[in-house]
Parts: sequence; structure tokens; C-alpha cells
Amino acid sequence: MIGYYDYVLGLIPLTLLGLTGLLLLTGMGLTTAVPLGAGVSGLVVGHALFVNGPVDTTEIAPTPASTEPADAPTSLPEQA
Repeated sequence: MIGYYDYVLGLIPLTLLGLTGLLLLTGMGLTTAVPLGAGVSGLVVGHALFVNGPVDTTEIAPTPASTEPADAPTSLPEQA
């Protein structure tokens, strides 16, 4: 099953190389096309990290309310 982050990993080089090549074909200089392609790739990475960031889906077991150790005596021993 292909997920969101698989698409992101494919879009990063696609935007970097594809957009740079497209801008070069339109007559833009290499020193301008590469930073623009890298900027769009950076936006894709930023979206994946901050807008639709990864989340931990594992549940953590709730902690007990008592702070006593499990082997602590429940009552004090009686003194004679």
C-alpha cells in the first residue's frame, strides 16, 4: 500500500529535477532554475514535516494513580 510519505519521497527528486529541467527548457539560466527547483522541493519536505507531520499511533498504557511501589505493605505492622 502506497502512503502519503511514499508520494513525498517521490515528489522530492521529481520537483527538483523535473522543475529545474522545465525551467531550463523555457530559457531560464541554470543558476536560477536550480534554486527554484530546490525551493519547491523544500516546500514539499516542509509540508510533510510540519503541515501533515508524522504521528505516533502506538498507545501508551496508562500509569496507575498510586505512587507506592507494588510490593509496599498496605498497613503498618502492629506493635505489642
